[in-house]
Amino acid sequence: MTPKVTIYTDGSCLKNPGGPGGWAALLRLEGTEHEKLLSGGLARTTNNRMEIMAVLMALRALKKPCEVTVVTDSQYVSNSISKGWLASWAKKNFRDSKGKPRLNEDLWRQMLEELQRHKVTLRWIEGHAGHPENELCDQTARAAASAGNLAPDTGYAATLKSR
Repeated sequence: MTPKVTIYTDGSCLKNPGGPGGWAALLRLEGTEHEKLLSGGLARTTNNRMEIMAVLMALRALKKPCEVTVVTDSQYVSNSISKGWLASWAKKNFRDSKGKPRLNEDLWRQMLEELQRHKVTLRWIEGHAGHPENELCDQTARAAASAGNLAPDTGYAATLKSR
């Protein structure tokens, strides 16, 4: 039987773009009391990159293929996956109509790999609306962004060079 997992995520960037950022994900295994809170941060990044990173790192943490419901307050992440934008970008080798690289290509390519491993459904919720798990992820992501001594976001640095 395929495990069913709900993942709540949030990303934060203290000065967007280019400031320190953090991400957080709460993973909850259906039918059990088992849950795990993950977080991390990077220096010099963007809010959107941290939103993607939260989902990506949560999916990577799953040890075997699962049925996953991702609950996010990021319309960028939710729409990119559920409305097929990501698949369209991949077909065009992550280039826009002018031939320039799409933003966050490095993370989206990694996301495609994880989406092949799991059956993923996205559910968008409004942020800062009192949703307990979203509030926990928001606080945890902000704490991760504030931790100091963060590694650089090499993907963001590469994006700056290519634009």
